[in-house]
Amino acid sequence: MKKSARPTRLEMELLEALWKLGSASIREIQESLPDDRRPEYTTVQTIIYRLEEKQAVERVKKIGNAHIFRPLVTRQSTLGALVDDFLGSFGGSPEALVTHLFESGRISLKDLKELERQSKGKSP
Repeated sequence: MKKSARPTRLEMELLEALWKLGSASIREIQESLPDDRRPEYTTVQTIIYRLEEKQAVERVKKIGNAHIFRPLVTRQSTLGALVDDFLGSFGGSPEALVTHLFESGRISLKDLKELERQSKGKSP
């Protein structure tokens, strides 16, 4: 996905569905969403076409009248870009965000230590 084209909330929901399915038709994507917040078929179709314009998904084949789409972006790269953008609103420093998460109880000291342990295992 182009740097200037970050996914909206609904685009992220549809990407999440497509990442789970691997490749799917618009109908399959729509039907994989929870009943209580499933958008209409035409809404899913419009959003998938927008994701195609943003180069986040591509049509890989056509079966009957249905186009089959697959993601071109990974979950990790997309979430990483969203987090980087969000941190940019804090001047690029994660300290304020981490402090808030810790003080609000959304992340514990144990969680932070586990993240530190995991990051030491990765190469820079």
